[in-house]
Amino acid sequence: MQRLLALFGPLPFLVLAIVAAGISLGAAVWLYCEVFSPPLAALSPAWRYPLTGLALAGSYFAYGLTLLLVAPLLNGLLGGRLQPYRGSAVSLTALRWYVHCTLTLLVRYSFLEFVTPSPFAQLYYRLMGMKIGRNVTINSTAIADPSLIELADGVTIGGTASVMAHYAQGGYLVIAPVRLGAGATIGLRAIVMGGVEVGAGAKVLAGSFVLPNTRIPSGETWAGIPARRVELDRDDAGKSSTATER
Repeated sequence: MQRLLALFGPLPFLVLAIVAAGISLGAAVWLYCEVFSPPLAALSPAWRYPLTGLALAGSYFAYGLTLLLVAPLLNGLLGGRLQPYRGSAVSLTALRWYVHCTLTLLVRYSFLEFVTPSPFAQLYYRLMGMKIGRNVTINSTAIADPSLIELADGVTIGGTASVMAHYAQGGYLVIAPVRLGAGATIGLRAIVMGGVEVGAGAKVLAGSFVLPNTRIPSGETWAGIPARRVELDRDDAGKSSTATER
């Protein structure tokens, strides 16, 4: 039974990805066939081929922008809004997580890089259920489980930083919310796991790994693998600093 599940279990989610991508590609196909193709056919080859390339590129972006709407719509229809959970990775409750992950990964790997950190990306995350305050900067596509992530006003997530509201522990799947307080900063390539709370004005330095269920108090700076509280010691000139673990 387990072998059959391992072999065929991913198929429904592959079908879901195909459906979401296919609907979105429909917008691209329509744009190309009905808007771009007729005038292109009348051009000489010298103009037709480069302009066809531009038309195809424009159609691809039509696909991507449509996908930013289609994925959240399917996520809502199929019950992909997540709730905290700890249990078997093979259950009806976990099924909602697989739906959410499938649609999130489809968007991330096929288009999201092109619109990060623009308002288009934030709109997509909001539609997927993420709570986002004002003046938030999300400069990363490595955001998993957005429906259980809460970003207060002024949060900054650095380039390629990972924020995920899940982890595995003792053979169980654990889904736990992540909350970043007002003005919190997650540095370049840092990793924040499920159940983490980062207080207002706190900083996680670049390349750090914050373990699941960690609580970082307001105003503190954390760094390292695993991340711990540090103090930044500046030299006399104030031009450089080193992190000292506390």
